[in-house]
Amino acid sequence: MKTAGELCPDRPTRPRRWRWPLALLYMVFATGCWRHAGSAAPEPAPERPAPAEATLAAALEEAERGVDSLALRALLRRHWHEYLRRWPLEATRLGVHAFDDRIAEVSAAAIARDAALRRELLAAAAAIANGEQLSARDQVTLAIFRAELEIAVESEVCRLHEWLLSPAQNPVSQWNYLTELQPVDDAATAAKLLARVRQIPAAIRGQQALLAAGLRGGRVTTAESARRVLAMLEAQLAQPLAEWPLLAPTRGEPPDPQKWPLSQVKEFRADLTAAVRGEVRAALVDFTNFVRAEVLPRARDEAASGVMHLPDGPACYRAQIRHYTSLSEKEAREIHAIGLRELDRINAEMVTLGRRLFGVDSLPAVLARLREDPALFFKDADEVEAAAQAGLDAAQARIGDFFGILPKAPCVVRRIPDYEAPYTHIAYYRHPHPDGSKPGEFFINTYKPETRPRYEARVLAIHESIPGHHLQLAISQELPALPAFRKHAEQNVFVEGWALYTEHLAEEMGLYESDLDRMGALSFAAWRASRLVVDTGIHALGWPRAAGERLLLERTALAPGNITNEVDRYINWPGQALGYKLGELEIRALRAAAEQGLGARFDLKQFHDVVLGSGGVPLPVLRAQVEAYVAAEQARGR
Repeated sequence: MKTAGELCPDRPTRPRRWRWPLALLYMVFATGCWRHAGSAAPEPAPERPAPAEATLAAALEEAERGVDSLALRALLRRHWHEYLRRWPLEATRLGVHAFDDRIAEVSAAAIARDAALRRELLAAAAAIANGEQLSARDQVTLAIFRAELEIAVESEVCRLHEWLLSPAQNPVSQWNYLTELQPVDDAATAAKLLARVRQIPAAIRGQQALLAAGLRGGRVTTAESARRVLAMLEAQLAQPLAEWPLLAPTRGEPPDPQKWPLSQVKEFRADLTAAVRGEVRAALVDFTNFVRAEVLPRARDEAASGVMHLPDGPACYRAQIRHYTSLSEKEAREIHAIGLRELDRINAEMVTLGRRLFGVDSLPAVLARLREDPALFFKDADEVEAAAQAGLDAAQARIGDFFGILPKAPCVVRRIPDYEAPYTHIAYYRHPHPDGSKPGEFFINTYKPETRPRYEARVLAIHESIPGHHLQLAISQELPALPAFRKHAEQNVFVEGWALYTEHLAEEMGLYESDLDRMGALSFAAWRASRLVVDTGIHALGWPRAAGERLLLERTALAPGNITNEVDRYINWPGQALGYKLGELEIRALRAAAEQGLGARFDLKQFHDVVLGSGGVPLPVLRAQVEAYVAAEQARGR
């Protein structure tokens, strides 16, 4: 049994790739400074760095790990510094506290600077490629770095910042999490949080200005998404101010007075309340009025749900396919056809299992039973949460038999916040903080528990926690000798494909305890296959929202409320839903090839370590990696 940090720290780096976070579409890059020896006099001893500066210094050291070329190390170090400085909330999550009193600038000017500097970064990378002979692993690192920047440049055509407004992308969902990300326990941390909160109004108004520019250019969200966001905004404004998540630090007993005098605590709480009551609430009111008066009347109707109906929409969708699948050769119609074939296969398995479970012989009859039998649904929120915890616990007890690399970070179950639950997915996962201050979090939606199926609880826990997202993403963060830009980011098609692969693996692990659990797994498989059909249908084939909802209703067991939320997600996140099934199909194909190539020498635990031991990678790199492993094992066995 190995933790990620113990995995062959001196082994040459395998090819890896990562998915730039959405924020990195607006990434900045600045030149660094160089120091050279010019005097024999000793330099004065540096001052001992403050804790915040120390976290930044450690992060910059991490930025160049696993890199041989001095020039490439300098480039990655400078890039990571600018990335952390440009996106301070992400820096906080990563345990870098040098920017804890800042938030990112939201403006057209900042985005323009990012675009220009992105090209500067590409030019610097090209100079390194042309200027020296790089080691094999550095060639891979640089190629990945350049390719992902090129994808970011391609994606600029989408101009997401000018129209993206959804339940996941609005001031309520963006800022209500701040106080959880950045807890306060003394005067210093309180001052930094307060500084951030005071900058929120400018960010809200910046987002409003960008959306207004989009309206002038013919870019706008859909009417349904605008209505959902408006409902979230109005609900926030109707809530008593004292209950707002941003004011969570003003509630509860004061901290230890020896650490933080009570007079200072009271002053901080008063100042935070004044900031939220004043400028923050005023900005939110203005944004709400803007959505109601300007966005909603001009929003796209359901017949124009896809990006194909926006300026440069087809080019945007091609870029998003490449971004989220790592497969530039895949066309939308081909992906659509793959989804239909997978749906036919999975639906046939659902009918076979439904015959055994329910004594019915058609897919509509199976789906009707799954949707309409009250015994198949939870009674209350506590039951939903308990089932999620049971799934996590069962998988935790079995992973040592199937994986050599195990994460150090724990995973916990949490409920999705009430302000978000009615509008969002059935569950999601958040990474652990690398400094250990926060575990991995499996968030479960307990809203309207009577609509949450029991038969999907086990497969959902597998996907979101162990051996799905938590196992893979926590391991990736803990791998040694990796440049930071790989360690702390992810490749969508790998991350989601891995989580789907583990839904199938769970049968081998003995995690499905009944045929109802297995039906839940088939239902999830059909759901992910349908994503290939619905995403391409909406964004490339001109489907209206209702067509996507109808397909999910007819081919999956998802509840109608979940279907509405899911289709809204696909509309506002073009291309992302394609990574799940395409990634799973590739991992399963690679495993089958490895089993055939190695025969009796095939070791499942070793195969999993190969797949997970390099972090998230694109599908072509993953294939090369597994093929190299099989070839090496075959040579060893001769």
